[in-house]
Formats: sequence, structure tokens, C-alpha cells
Amino acid sequence: METRTLGTSSVQITPILMGTWQAGKRMWVGIEDKDTIAAIRAAFEAGITTIDTAEVYGEGHSERIIAEAMTGVPREQIVYATKVFANHLQHDQVLQACETSLKNLQTDYIDLYQIHWPSGAFNSAIVPIEETMGALNHLKQAGKIRAIGVSNFSLAQLEEAAQYGRIDSLQPPYSLFWRQVEKETIPYCMEQQISIIAYSPLAQGLLTGKFERGHQFDPADNRAKNKLFKGESYDRAQQALDKLRPIAERHHTTLGNLALSWLIAQPQANAIVGARNTEQAVQNAKAAEVELSPADLAEIDAIGRTVTDHFDDNPLMWEW
Repeated sequence: METRTLGTSSVQITPILMGTWQAGKRMWVGIEDKDTIAAIRAAFEAGITTIDTAEVYGEGHSERIIAEAMTGVPREQIVYATKVFANHLQHDQVLQACETSLKNLQTDYIDLYQIHWPSGAFNSAIVPIEETMGALNHLKQAGKIRAIGVSNFSLAQLEEAAQYGRIDSLQPPYSLFWRQVEKETIPYCMEQQISIIAYSPLAQGLLTGKFERGHQFDPADNRAKNKLFKGESYDRAQQALDKLRPIAERHHTTLGNLALSWLIAQPQANAIVGARNTEQAVQNAKAAEVELSPADLAEIDAIGRTVTDHFDDNPLMWEW
């Protein structure tokens, strides 16, 4: 799989990244470590060399599972992206969180270190972004991280963070069915050469077409609170999927990979995709091989808007 430059850094990422929220198990059901380990390894062997995680995913469990999965692989062949949570944004907390992630990942450097949520999120303490960025710049100068990114930041928050150091990536929720980031933030990222690393690029599985009308999630599954799976939004999504199926068939690909291929063709955009098993991991990697014409992209775009045009500007996908 061809790689792309992360922002203006020296880090090279794959346009499809292996997502590992599910590897932490918390807020997911039916996840087994052995399956996750096999999936991560299969993704790597299929060409997905960039792995995204976070300290909060299972309180480090996801990071530790990644380290186990990557045992024996030369470190320079892997790109690790992890995140510091909103409750660890004071200067010394950032430094300690990074050390813990380094230990969990069994490495001496992290390729991309991201602020997971802005301070104040989830009732966390308000910490000046200047203080947090100071700690991240210190880590970068020390060689413990190679690039700095932010996640779930608004345009205003992104612009403020950029005053205190180089931001090479933004990680927002972004998919054919969830596109608030396109309005103002992506134009800014294009201007500033900031890579978009989209999470939930398959709308938490909705874009795969595997969920039928009337599907009900276990209340412990975070998707039970996802706006896309509720009421009229879910009905519109199902109608859009019906229109997307012929396009996927025309390209001899799956619905999910059609959606991923559309996404990574957007300006600056890359996609984090999770996998529960090896089959899903290998299938995800094939999305990078789908070639869509400008006409295909426009047709898919129009279908997606039949879902997204009905949402307000609230970027949070879940009703938490």
C-alpha cells in the first residue's frame, strides 16, 4: 500500500489505518484478545502499517494488545499513533501519559501523539492549550514523539493549538454519512497541510450494509447511542445504501470498501478502520485498491448527502 506524508512531518502513514478502540474492549461487546491480535497482524501483513490507539481504550489494554500483535516486527516498519486523554492535559500529566503509552507499546518513540479530546470534555479540568502544547513540544524535542495531532477539535480549537506548535493531523468523525468537518475545518487543514485522519469512516459499521432495518444494539454497545442508528436517520441511511449497492457491484467491491475509497479520495483524508477478525482486516486493506472516477465520486457524494443534509452542526455522533 502506498504511503502518504503526515502533515509536514517525516512520518509516512498508510491511507487506511488499523483502528483499535475495540481492542480495549470497554464499550464493546464480544471482543476476544486472540481475535484482535490476529486481526492487527493480518492488517499489517495486508499492507496497513499505521495503527491508531489511545491510552483510554481499555485503560492501556489496546496499546498492550498492539505490542503483543507486533512482536518480532522491526519497529521502523510500523507507525504508531496514540492519544492522551482529556483528563491528562496538564504539563506533567502529558509527560507521564506518554511514558505509560511508550511502555504499553513497548517502544521508545511514538510516531504520532494526539490530544484525544480538548480540555473540559467529559467534565475534565480546563487546561490552557499553551500548557498542553508545551509538554507535547518538549516530548517532540526529546525524540519521544515524532509528530503532534489533535482529535475532536473544532476549527477554533485547532487554530488556537496551532499558535503554540506544529499540528500535523486532525482526527475527527468523518464518513460518507457524517460530514460536519467538511464545512470549515477541512479547507483550513488543506491550507495548513494538516492531514485528516478520519475515525468511524464506516459510520461504525453502518456503511458496510450489514445492519438490517430494525436492528437493535446491546445497550452496552456504544452504537446504541449513535445518532445514525436512530429513527429517520437510520431509515435514510438504509435507503442510501440501496443506491450505493449497484455502484459497489460495478467496481467489484464491498459497500464498506466503496465508502472507504470515497473517503480517502477526499482532500487530506485518511481512514481509521477497526476489525474484529482477520477477514475484516484483510478486506479493509483492499479499499486502497478501488479506483473511483470523478463521476463515481460525485454520484457517491450526492447519495451520502441524502443522509447528512438532515443533521445539524453538532460534531458529536453519539447522544452521550
